[in-house]
Amino acid sequence: MKRDLPTLALYAQVKDHISRKIQDGTWPPGHRLPSEHELVAQFGMARMTVNRALRELVEQGRIVRVAGVGSFVAENKPQSTLLQIANIASEIRQRGHDYRCEMLAVERIAASPDVAAWLDLRAGDSVFHSACLHLENDTPVQLEERYVNPQVVPEYLEQDFSAMPPSEYLVRNVPFDQIEHVVDAVLPNAEQAERLAMEVTDPCLLLTRRTWTRNTPVTWVRCLHPASRYSLGSRFKADGNPSFG
Repeated sequence: MKRDLPTLALYAQVKDHISRKIQDGTWPPGHRLPSEHELVAQFGMARMTVNRALRELVEQGRIVRVAGVGSFVAENKPQSTLLQIANIASEIRQRGHDYRCEMLAVERIAASPDVAAWLDLRAGDSVFHSACLHLENDTPVQLEERYVNPQVVPEYLEQDFSAMPPSEYLVRNVPFDQIEHVVDAVLPNAEQAERLAMEVTDPCLLLTRRTWTRNTPVTWVRCLHPASRYSLGSRFKADGNPSFG
């Protein structure tokens, strides 16, 4: 006996309609959607129903809403590789966008117990610390906090990071033979949310990276990305080797 398929809830019908238009390319990134009023008239539904559909599409990152202007298909989020140390400045410029880095701190500090453990040092040992904000078209996309082993990179504090961001400097000047990447979903604290121009209730992707040279830790870095603006991913060949490019 053939069973009837369940009927989608009213708000889900609106979501499905919009999602299909986005998926098949009828509505490309940046395309302006019909207004709430137009969708209400088109579907013959209550405004609250249409509003719920649009709100959930915003939460899923499919569309963006600009107060007083309208709703638009979201741009595809840039994706950074997990298989190598990505140069965020190059990634942004390759997309034809403007890149800017704001240095927030470059200093020598005493290692806290957790930093000391990550860098194989003793608590209280001297470490180098830097923090910076990476911006794409003046929109914050990554908040970076880095701890560097002074025994491996003694000249770190002497660099002009306005000319070359810390990650690029280290990749170019310090050979590394091991990389560890860990990604967590987190919520920003109040200071981080302010730096990233986001709400404290909005999710972030936290990429934690460690590098080694000849089994000696070089750096421990934590990169915080607003999940609505950035994604992290990898691609492997069938033989298990990473595929770059």
